[in-house]
Amino acid sequence: MKWYFSDSAPIYAQLIRQIKVGIVTGGFPPGERLPSVRDLATEAGVNPNTMQRAFAELERDGLVYSQRTAGRFVTEDRAMIEQTKKGLAECHIKQFLESMDQLGFQREEVISLLRQETGKEGMTNGSSGM
Repeated sequence: MKWYFSDSAPIYAQLIRQIKVGIVTGGFPPGERLPSVRDLATEAGVNPNTMQRAFAELERDGLVYSQRTAGRFVTEDRAMIEQTKKGLAECHIKQFLESMDQLGFQREEVISLLRQETGKEGMTNGSSGM
């Protein structure tokens, strides 16, 4: 897994988001044992305490669970994973709309731009747009 960090949010919050993305995209499949805190921290280039904090939050959310002496595992609750995926998508959409608002676009203009863009994709993919 490639790790990307910015100055826009605390590292542990970015770790949580990236692990959630790994879970919803199948990088960490349901029921799979996750690498250890230390191994993931080394891979991501962060302090193990920071990774531990991210895992604790993921456990509180129910996406990850611990089995004594066996490690941490991804939930097998596919509805929860789908709900997380939808939540991540809604967050991206909100950020996109806020950016477009800052540029001075009205919602109707944004929808028109999206239709134009998906129409372009449809033409290159051989399918129709929105």
